[in-house]
Amino acid sequence: MPTTTFDYKVRDRDGRLISGSLEADSLALVSTKLRDMGFAPVEIKAASKVGLKKEIHIPGVTDRVKLKDVALMSRQLATMVSAGLTLVRALGVLADQLESKPLREALVAVRQDVEQGSSLSQAIEKLPKVFPPLYVSMVRAGEAGGQLDMVLLKLSTTLEKQVELRSKVKSAMSYPAIVVCLVIVIVTALMIFVVPIFKKLFASLHAPLPVPTQIVITISNVIASIWLLVVIAVVAAIIIGFRKWISTPNGRRKWDAFKLKPPVFGPLAHKVALARFTATLASLLTAGVPIIESLDIVADNSGNQLVADAVRAAQDGVREGRSLSSSLGQSPVMPIMVTQMIETGEESGALDAMLDKVATFYDNEVNATVESLTSILEPLLIVTMGAAIGAIVVSMYLPMFNIYSIIQKNGSSA
Repeated sequence: MPTTTFDYKVRDRDGRLISGSLEADSLALVSTKLRDMGFAPVEIKAASKVGLKKEIHIPGVTDRVKLKDVALMSRQLATMVSAGLTLVRALGVLADQLESKPLREALVAVRQDVEQGSSLSQAIEKLPKVFPPLYVSMVRAGEAGGQLDMVLLKLSTTLEKQVELRSKVKSAMSYPAIVVCLVIVIVTALMIFVVPIFKKLFASLHAPLPVPTQIVITISNVIASIWLLVVIAVVAAIIIGFRKWISTPNGRRKWDAFKLKPPVFGPLAHKVALARFTATLASLLTAGVPIIESLDIVADNSGNQLVADAVRAAQDGVREGRSLSSSLGQSPVMPIMVTQMIETGEESGALDAMLDKVATFYDNEVNATVESLTSILEPLLIVTMGAAIGAIVVSMYLPMFNIYSIIQKNGSSA
């Protein structure tokens, strides 16, 4: 008997509304599965079939697991484990109802390993592309402390914050990128389709052209000729070479150092790296992961090579018996406020709580920076776009005024 896909809306134990889909033989079976997962069904209905469904596989795109899907899966798994479901059953139920195919396949593999006697941390450690070292270490600590459900909830919150932080940075960068691309498209279209028309007109009049007009016509000739392909090839070669360069340790370190220098974007990148560093370290320490192991994971997760270098140097200092605050204080990339807060946390025995406060502070700073950046860039980019297009239009009409002046002179002399 063929199974049917059902869309559902449920509420978890905290009252949050969650949507998803399940394949089952009947609506009653879906309702039973959802209740077994600890959810309260709100709405269940057969999924509507619109058109033909055909899976398209694009390596690196369709087989990539999104961080927000892992965060949602972690929260659902925590709910089921806290409700008393066995780990094998919870993983099976989740694998049946996940929409993300690559994540579903990963959970099936994890479930098989757990059935064969592996712990959850051992099973997910085999899938580093889906479950990063941060995830594995926190799950391992949760298993050792008997608090797997609490750790999974903390993990889901940590991953959700990372997703939110990434989206904030993308929103700050996407608007300028879109406007710049729009300007390039409009200017290119003017150069290819509009300027040649004026060029023919000017050639027929045999009148001297102003310098701005000559420059625009020259650029138009280059864009409309084979030289455009040469320019595109050079730009592509530069981009490919740059990507290869920043993939090397030395190149990445120099590029990350440069990213911290620009007036507005530099402080934003610095705050993002510090927010990731403090939030990740707070989550690991809260879960009970040893500080040496935590620092090793945080260094790989900071997103900036200078911050990673500072964390690894601090790791060596802690290993030698020095405090974390004094070890981090030797790096110029660590603000005094961060080291002082860490020192206070070490003295009070609440380092994880202090780190969490620092992470919240930098999250708020990132929010404020993104909002101010958007408000500044929006009018600036609009003016830039108008100036670029206006300069082309004015340069095309300048010869008209010259020609009009010549006609007037000739008319008056006659």
